[in-house]
Amino acid sequence: QVQLVESGGGLVQAGGSLRLSCAASGNILRFNRMGWYRQAPGTQRELVARFNRDGTTNYADSVKGRFTISRDNPKNTVYLQMNSLKPEDTAVYYCNVVIVLPPQNYWGQGTQVTVSS
Repeated sequence: QVQLVESGGGLVQAGGSLRLSCAASGNILRFNRMGWYRQAPGTQRELVARFNRDGTTNYADSVKGRFTISRDNPKNTVYLQMNSLKPEDTAVYYCNVVIVLPPQNYWGQGTQVTVSS
């Protein structure tokens, strides 16, 4: 069982920045994937950014160049630095961990990010 604790959401004006944190209860290097998803009202949850086990990253096209995912391995924590925020970034952001063997999928409780215009 992996527990994920998120923090860092809030209200910010367009053009501003926020940093989200996700602390995991285990060694993040053993996870196949760890990253961030978001869900706005009336939409499906979508990938924002994630680490793969080999250290590579994936980003949604809509956040490339504005968001950066990083990690602190000793702290078992992944961060999402969000710059140049836009109103369309408003959503609940969820931390996610995927373990392949055995198959496991974990979600954090979500943190609200609201960007005002």
